[in-house]
Amino acid sequence: MTSLPDSPLPDLRRYDAVLFDLDGVLTPTAEVHMHAWRAMFEELFAQWGIEPAYTDDDYFAHLDGKKRYDGVAALLRSRDVEIPWGDPSDDPSLDTVCGIGNRKNAVFSRVLADEGIAPYPGSLALLDALAAVGARVGVVSSSKNAKDVLTAAGILDRFPVIVDGAVAERDGLPSKPAPDMFLAGARQLGAAPARCAAVEDALSGVASAAAGGFALIVGVDRGAGAATLSAAGAHVVVSDLAELVGPATR
Repeated sequence: MTSLPDSPLPDLRRYDAVLFDLDGVLTPTAEVHMHAWRAMFEELFAQWGIEPAYTDDDYFAHLDGKKRYDGVAALLRSRDVEIPWGDPSDDPSLDTVCGIGNRKNAVFSRVLADEGIAPYPGSLALLDALAAVGARVGVVSSSKNAKDVLTAAGILDRFPVIVDGAVAERDGLPSKPAPDMFLAGARQLGAAPARCAAVEDALSGVASAAAGGFALIVGVDRGAGAATLSAAGAHVVVSDLAELVGPATR
């Protein structure tokens, strides 16, 4: 792990609330998202003759942690492609930002239904440790699929507060890296950000929590890179949340 100089692993019991991202933090759905985005954009780029080709670096730079439509727009903009935004009700066949986002979501939903999902064992162990001391926890996820994923993973009932992409759309909350979603989660848990911890694997999510003034930001390196997460504002970076179980229960 990496951390601030001379800083030990944090004891999450010290904080009034802990807010978790979902994909790549609690469940390995980030891998499903990456697969769905790659399949969809490789086909789209080939059809439209867009260069350079889509790579996994595009996922981390433009898609990871953002609301779906914002991610589509950001990635296309990186290739100097502008298309109509459309409407969230757009059919997946439409070549609008919303249509393309819905196209990707259809792939994701199919994979989730066919294969299911399970929480990371280390993340589940940390949730157990926090529950044992009555810690307040919530989920802050840009995904509109958050409740479906939490249900499939069997952990929906652990989180009294869920601020996801559907909530963000309903309440007009801007996408990460803006702080609004994390701030809404802290507010619903009745905790000040300066007394909260945030746990994120995405650069946009780390930046979101940093912009919100969270007391502790834990980066989980699932591929973004420890140095990059630290540069975005993570105070501590671990490779798995099991590393925090000991400090949380001492």
